[in-house]
Amino acid sequence: MKQHTVRTYKSAEPLNRTDQLAWKIAEVASDPVAVETDVVEMIGNRIIDNAAVAAASVARRPVASARAQAEAHPFQPGATVFGLNKSQRISPEWAAWANGVAVRELDFHDTFLAADYSHPGDNIPPILAVAQHCGLSGADLVRGLATGYEIQVDLVKGICLHEHKIDHIAHLGPSAAAGIGTLLNLPTETTYQAVQQALHVTTTTRQSRKGEISSWKAYAPAFAGKMAIEAVDRVLRGEGAPSPAWEGEDGFIAYLLSGPKAQYIVPLPEKGEPKRAILDTYTKEHSAEYQSQALIDLARRMGPKIGDLSKVESIVIHTSHHTHYVIGTGANDPQKMDPKASRETLDHSIMYIFAVALEDGGWHHEKSYAPERANREKTVALWHKISTVEDPEWTRRYHSHDPKEKAFGGRVVVTLKGGSVVSDELAVADAHPLGARPFKRPDYIKKFRTLSDGVIAQAEQDRFIATVERLTSLKAGELTDLTFTVDAKLLGSRTTHGIFDWHHDAPAKRAAAR
Repeated sequence: MKQHTVRTYKSAEPLNRTDQLAWKIAEVASDPVAVETDVVEMIGNRIIDNAAVAAASVARRPVASARAQAEAHPFQPGATVFGLNKSQRISPEWAAWANGVAVRELDFHDTFLAADYSHPGDNIPPILAVAQHCGLSGADLVRGLATGYEIQVDLVKGICLHEHKIDHIAHLGPSAAAGIGTLLNLPTETTYQAVQQALHVTTTTRQSRKGEISSWKAYAPAFAGKMAIEAVDRVLRGEGAPSPAWEGEDGFIAYLLSGPKAQYIVPLPEKGEPKRAILDTYTKEHSAEYQSQALIDLARRMGPKIGDLSKVESIVIHTSHHTHYVIGTGANDPQKMDPKASRETLDHSIMYIFAVALEDGGWHHEKSYAPERANREKTVALWHKISTVEDPEWTRRYHSHDPKEKAFGGRVVVTLKGGSVVSDELAVADAHPLGARPFKRPDYIKKFRTLSDGVIAQAEQDRFIATVERLTSLKAGELTDLTFTVDAKLLGSRTTHGIFDWHHDAPAKRAAAR
C-alpha cells in the first residue's frame, strides 16, 4: 500500500490532475489486477449477508416505500429488486435505491471502523444493479465489488468525517462510483470525474444518526449508491465534475473537514497490488450498531454471573470514545433512554441494548426492538441504571492500526446492592475474524436461512445460495439470479402513495393531500 498525503491547494497553486486523490482512486479502479481467491470467497459471503438482512426487512415500511418508488421506474433491460420477481426489471439507479434500503434497514450487515465508520456492503446494491442492467458476468461483478470495498475501506482508514459531523456516506458515493468504473472497464479519466461528482453530491450531516433517528438512516446509503450510478452515467455523456473535489480551495477538506491547513494520509494499493480490503471488514451476528456486538456477547456471558438483575445498583460500561459519544450516555441524547423511542434510536442506545441482552441472554432482530419489549417495567428500570464512560485505553485500541490489538468492546462493571462487584471485558465480538467464533461461509448461509425463514420459500433459498456458490462462473445475463422472490402477500401492504404514482386515482389523492 502507498500512503498518499491529501491537503487543500489554493486555486493559484499548481496541483496536477494526476496528483489529486480522485485521480489516484480512479487509477486503482482502472488497474486490471486479478481478484484473489480468498477475496472472491468473502465477496460471495457478503452477497449472502446482504440478501439475508434484506429478507428480514422486506416487509418493513421504509423498505416497502423504497420498493414502491422503484416500481414506478420500470426499465429494460434494468435490474432486479429484492422481493419482486426477477422478470420485473427496474431502472438500475432505482433498483439500487430499493435494495440499498432493504440491506441497511435493520443495520445488520457488514462493518468497517477506523478513522471513520462504514458499512462497505452498501457498495453491493449499486454495483450489482449496474452489472445486471449492462449484462455483465460474475467475474466482472467480483472485480467491481473488490474495488468498491477497497476504496471505501481506504477512505475510512484515512479521513475522519464524524468529528466534523459529516455522515459516512461521503465515503460511499466515491467508492461505489469507483467500483462501477472497474465493473465497466472505464478509462481513468471517466472514473476520476465520476468519483468527484459522487463525493460532491453525497456529503450530508450526521444529524441522520443523532437525536430522534428516522428511517433516513436506512435511506442515506441507498441515496449515495443511487447518486454514484447517476454520476457515472452523467460523466459517460461527456460531463465533468467539481475539481479538485477533496483538495480544492473551496472544497471538501477546506470547508467541511479540518480546514485549509489540514493533511490526511490515505492508503491505496500500488499498481498491480491486489485489492484485499474486504478481508479487513466484519459482519454482524446481532442486528444492532457494531459497537454493541461485543457488548451483547459480553452481556450474554455476564448474565449468569450476575444472577438476580433486580439486585443491580449500577452498570458502567468503560469503552471507546465512539461508543460513549455516539451510542452511549456521552451523546447526551435523552431519546436513548426513552422507552417510546424509534427502533432506529434504540439501535443506537447501548444502554438499552445491554439491558435487554442481559435479561434475554441474547438478541433478536425484531423481538428485541418491539415496543412492548422496550416498555417492560423491569427493563426500563435496569436500562436507566446503565451509563458509559470513555476509557482512553479502549479509545486507543479502537484506533489501533494493528488488527490484533484493535478493539470495539469494553469493560463492564456491575455494582450490586450491598457493594459486591461483577466485572468482565471483551475486545471483539464472537463473530469477528479474531473472535471466539469467526464467521465463515456456513455461518453466512445459516444467517440467510434464519432471517429468510417464513419469508423466502425453501426452494428459492436453495436457488439463491447455489447461484452465489458459482459466482465467478456466472455468465452475462445470469446476474439477475442474484436476487430472491417473495410471495406478494409477505411484502407488506402499501397504505400511502407518492408523486410517482400520482397519476393513478389522481382526484382521490389530491383530495387526501388537502
